[in-house]
Amino acid sequence: MGALLLFVVGAHLGRGIANLLSAGWWEFPDRADLFISLPGLLEGDASAGLTATHPTVAPATVLWVCIAAVELVVLGLIVAGIRAGLRLWGPTRVQGVATRKEAERLLGRSRLRRHAAIVRPDLYGKGRRRA
Repeated sequence: MGALLLFVVGAHLGRGIANLLSAGWWEFPDRADLFISLPGLLEGDASAGLTATHPTVAPATVLWVCIAAVELVVLGLIVAGIRAGLRLWGPTRVQGVATRKEAERLLGRSRLRRHAAIVRPDLYGKGRRRA
């Protein structure tokens, strides 16, 4: 339902951008007219569902291009949100892995240098000299 609402709002946002670019004015429909005016809007009527009457509106081709551009951005945002959510909470998430900050604190360079004889006894053991 949220994605459907985003696409409907995206269509009206595209109409607003088309009217702003073509005719120089911006208007967004009332909440009650969001779904009612959608068929007229998708038929190419750039003034469908608007309360004020304007002498010029965007042509249908400009309207559809602007709506398509906004809908592609909305689709990209939805896909990015779903992907981020699945990465955090999805079935293929990595469980039990430390964050970058935790790994630096636990396995950072200073700790590795302090414990070099334990980590690499062949290189930094007690009886070895560095060449």
